[in-house]
Amino acid sequence: MAFAAVSLALAALPIANAASLFDKRATCSSTTVQSCSTSASSSSVSSCCVNKPGGQFLQTQFWDTDPVTGPSNSWTIHGLWPDNCDGTYSENCDSSRAYTDITTILQNNGKSSLVSYMQTYWQSNDETTEEFWEHEWSTHGTCISTLDPDCYSGYTTGEEAADFFQVVVDLFQTLDTYSALSAAGITPSSTKTYTSAQIQAALLKVTGKAAVILCSNSELYQVYYGFFVNGPLQNGNFVASTIVGDSSNCPSSGVKTTSATSTATGSFSGSGYLNAYYNGAVDGCLISAGTWYTTGTCATYTATASGSGFTLTSSKGTCGVVSGALTCGSGVSATVFTAVSGKLAYNGASTFYASVVPTGSTQATVYTTSKSYSVTFQWQSV
Repeated sequence: MAFAAVSLALAALPIANAASLFDKRATCSSTTVQSCSTSASSSSVSSCCVNKPGGQFLQTQFWDTDPVTGPSNSWTIHGLWPDNCDGTYSENCDSSRAYTDITTILQNNGKSSLVSYMQTYWQSNDETTEEFWEHEWSTHGTCISTLDPDCYSGYTTGEEAADFFQVVVDLFQTLDTYSALSAAGITPSSTKTYTSAQIQAALLKVTGKAAVILCSNSELYQVYYGFFVNGPLQNGNFVASTIVGDSSNCPSSGVKTTSATSTATGSFSGSGYLNAYYNGAVDGCLISAGTWYTTGTCATYTATASGSGFTLTSSKGTCGVVSGALTCGSGVSATVFTAVSGKLAYNGASTFYASVVPTGSTQATVYTTSKSYSVTFQWQSV
């Protein structure tokens, strides 16, 4: 798969959707002030007009492979962190605004399409998306001075959080880490390795400033990009900057782009397992009858292209949806499934359901209609 090189080495990165975000800002000077500048530190400049003291912003991204999270051809959002200009930072700055149900807040602010995007590109590998979004907002978003409710006129509860998530997504969309690496020949592989210098050179083309790369067991899994902001965060006027206070920890050579145990690709073809994801984490898999099990051996399924999707078979036989339940066996009529964001889908929906969560010897029937518990299934090639 081919990708175009990314080159955003510009003095500033204006965000396309920013114009609609700051109509309720406190009145600021017509001359914008850049965060972390000498002017920003002046007491005469309101913290509603420039972000301070948290004026160095880190746009952080994940490459999750164990378990696989998000699309197979894109990194995903971790967050946007307002570090102070000297490498220090604050967290959880306003417990009264530690909002829950971020989805409803965004929908109430006319951002349903943003929610859909975040469900694909802002994922966690160890908690639900809602919990992850709530954490990023309460831990980091509440520390952004220009998002303080006092900076708004006609303020309504939660609108500053809606602004935060919109700006973070808009910025992320200008920072295509996957394509930048791919353009340099650095692609996910269970066998190839790269040098840190090769990775850094590729990522330098994203903003024109060095990124911070982080590894776990020599596997690249996170990237930080640094920015200052001209004026309020809602303006989306980001200026690429060198990051102060964080440094890369990847080895100079032998850097992997995926781990040997993380072969899930979301590409339903050939033989593979169907790993179950419950409450944001791997929790068992499908066994040969099509039931969800947490302590049994995962069944090997065969995915075969059919029309606009694919069919599945196991050692029990053909798999299909029978009376609203996933079933594999002799005499079952094949159902054509599809993939949505790398997950198994039926009639366009990737969420399946169960009346119980399996534990011990309990197996759970997997349904296509709403039950007490929801679960998704990710393909892992074998």
